[in-house]
Amino acid sequence: MAKYRVGVQVRPQHTTYESFAGAVRQAESLGVDTIWNWDHFFPLFGDPSGNHFEGWTLLSAMAAITSRAEVGCMVTCNSYRNPQLLADMARTVDHISAGRLILGIGAGWFERDYQEYGYEFGTAPDRLRALGRALPQINDRWSKLVPQPTRKIPLLIGGGGEKVTLKLTARYADMWNGFGPPENFARKNQILTDWCNEVGRNPSEIERTCMIRPDDLDTLDAFVEAGATHLIMGLDDPWNFANVEKLVRWRDSRS
Repeated sequence: MAKYRVGVQVRPQHTTYESFAGAVRQAESLGVDTIWNWDHFFPLFGDPSGNHFEGWTLLSAMAAITSRAEVGCMVTCNSYRNPQLLADMARTVDHISAGRLILGIGAGWFERDYQEYGYEFGTAPDRLRALGRALPQINDRWSKLVPQPTRKIPLLIGGGGEKVTLKLTARYADMWNGFGPPENFARKNQILTDWCNEVGRNPSEIERTCMIRPDDLDTLDAFVEAGATHLIMGLDDPWNFANVEKLVRWRDSRS
C-alpha cells in the first residue's frame, strides 16, 4: 500500500443517479485511491426535501462501474440493518468489485433517519453497545458465507468517541476515520494508539483516514503531521474536480 492515499466522498444528495455515476467514474479516472458515499436517507444539508439515494444500493452500482479504486460507505449506520445481513451484503459487493470493498461502519447519529424509517433511536450508549455486539457477528458471518469474500474485507470504523468507539476500533478495525482540524485529529489519533496498546494491538495495523474540506487543501501536510495517512474530501453536486485533481497531485508529490 502506498504511504499516503486520497479519496473522495461523492455525496448522494441533491443530485441525479446519472450525475452521481458520472462523478464516480470521473473520480476514478483522476486517480483517487478510494471512493465513498454515505448511509443516510435524507440530505444532511441544503434542502431537507431534496433528492437523495440509499447508500448500499448505490455502493453496488459504484462497484460495478469502477475497476481500480476501493469503494465504501463513509459510514454505514449499524442500526439500519441486521449485522448478519450487512455481512452478506458486504460480501456480495466485495465480489461485484473484485475485492475492492471497504466496510465502513459506525453507531449512527442522524435522528431523522431513525424517526422516519421506524428505527429506535434510543441513546448514544445504546447505539454504541449495539455496534459492539454487531462487529463480532459480522466477522463470524463472513467465515460462514459461501462463497467466501474474495479477501479479508477491510473494516473501517468512523467516529471519535474516546471511551467506546476508539476502543472498538482498536479491537476490530483495519481503518479509522476521524475529522479535523488537525489538532483534534492528532488528539483522537493518540487516544486510539493508547487503546491499541491497552488491548494488545499494534497501532500500525490501523490505517488512519481523515475527512477534509476544500478549504483544507492548502494545509494537507498538517493532517499528515497529526497522523493521517489517507485524506478523503467530500464532494457535492455540482462536483468540483479541480479540488480532486489538487488532492491527487498532493499525494503524488508525497510519494
